[in-house]
Amino acid sequence: MSQKRRTIDKKFKARVALEAIRGEKTVAEIVSEYQIQPNQVSAWKKQLLEALPDVFEDKRHKESRDKDFEKREDELHRQLGKAQSELEWLKKKSVQIGLLK
Repeated sequence: MSQKRRTIDKKFKARVALEAIRGEKTVAEIVSEYQIQPNQVSAWKKQLLEALPDVFEDKRHKESRDKDFEKREDELHRQLGKAQSELEWLKKKSVQIGLLK
């Protein structure tokens, strides 16, 4: 009979990862206490350590970067639309002058 996978919420993951980072308990103690796999503890710990610098990111800088991204995306969409219309025009003219059927 197969076991049903349990879903683990983000608060639980954060608590476990924080305990692993603190080092007050060994991974074996954490695994025993929370009934999870040791590799899962290590993965959550690594994920938390990688995400921590983003917590202190300047929000104004992030908003500015997001706006720059949106401007670039709009420009690329505009260029794509222009290229598509030029392609359609060239196809139409090629048929008119007999280069394409």
